[in-house]
Parts: sequence; structure tokens; C-alpha cells
Amino acid sequence: MARQPRLIVPEQPHHVIQRGNNRQVIFREEADYQRFLVWLKEGAKFYDVAIHSYVLMPNHLHLLATPSDATGLALMMQKVGRLYVPWFNHKYERSGGLFEGRFRTSLIDSDRYFMTCSRYIELNPVRAQLTVAPENYPWSSYAHHAGIRTDTLVADHPLFWALGNTPFQREAAYIDMVRQGLSTEEVDFITIAILKNQPLGSLSFKTELEQKTQRQILPAKRGRPFNPPLPPLSAA
Repeated sequence: MARQPRLIVPEQPHHVIQRGNNRQVIFREEADYQRFLVWLKEGAKFYDVAIHSYVLMPNHLHLLATPSDATGLALMMQKVGRLYVPWFNHKYERSGGLFEGRFRTSLIDSDRYFMTCSRYIELNPVRAQLTVAPENYPWSSYAHHAGIRTDTLVADHPLFWALGNTPFQREAAYIDMVRQGLSTEEVDFITIAILKNQPLGSLSFKTELEQKTQRQILPAKRGRPFNPPLPPLSAA
């Protein structure tokens, strides 16, 4: 059976995850992270994809990105992979694939889950016990949002700008949100959605999305379809 195309909706944020094949390491040293980010920035600009949040982990990566059209996100990821994988293989004298098949995506209900998903991404190194605080991890967008340094890869979403009237207000509000952390339920909800390539949002969001895209989003009802009884035959 042919795989169903990814659900990509232009001008809507998407959570993206790309893993190493068999969970192998895809970034071994500082130069690997730096090289990937250079190509990601170039790809995002060329294909008009806004990167709002990101984290590069040793064996996988997360993005929160908004594509301007239905093809740009996939083309960006393909382009970066075609540049990074041969470079990585040559550097470490290896061959074969590096990434685990197709990247996974989860369309995000902006109003309810954008900021939660951004925090989920930037707190990934803390959950993985690679650092005790997100500001100590160099390969994520948290330092940009916290005002520690400017990251030209990051395109601030309007919801981030809505956190305050000045950069200081926005940064302080975001820092406070991240310090509050995420509940286990929130982490599980986002994780399940991205691993199953499912939209992350409310029932009304998914219903509207299903109508808009003409694709099944909500779970199919179980059991046989209800067939009303036929009326009795009239006497001849």
C-alpha cells in the first residue's frame, strides 16, 4: 500500500523530527552541529520556510517550522540531507544512510500548542539529562528566545512577539514559561502526535482541518456502519 502523503498546510506551524538510522549518532562533534545549522539556514531561506524553534540532539533533531507552501518543508529537509550526509560520511569514512527514513511531522494548532511545542523542543536536552538548564545547551533556539544571543536562523512567530511590547518583556515572559516546565501529559501528548504524524490540536481544530484538507484526521468510528431498516414491501 502506498504511503499517505504528509499533511502539510502552508502558513501553519509544523513540528518536525528527524532521527538517526537505528538511533545512531548524527552529530559527533561541534563542527557537525555547526555545519548542519549552516545548511539548514540556507535551505530554510531558499525554500521560504520559517524556523521558529529547534534543537539538535546527538542522534536526532526537532524543528518548529512554518512553510510558505505545500512542498517547501520536504524540499528543505531533502536538500539539507543531501548536503550533510555525504559530508558526514566523508568526514568519518563511512557509507550508507544516516537518517531514519522520512522525517515525521505534526501540524500544530497555533493558538493552543505553539508555545508549548516550542518549550517541548528547547527542553529536550534537559529531559535527556544532557544539561541541567536549557541555556547551557548550545544547539537550540532557547538562547535566542531568552535574549542570550541572536540566532539568525530563528524567525520569531507572532505569538512570541505577543508576549511583550519590548524584547526584554518577551524574553522575560518566555524564560518564565520555560521555567514552569511541562507536565507529563503535555510531553506525552506532543510525543505521541509527532511519532504518529498526527496533528496536535483540539477536536475543533482537527475537525476543521479534516474538512479543509478532505483527509481523515479524526479516528474512524468503530463497528459496522449503521444501515436503517428497509420499509416493508407493499402488497402487489
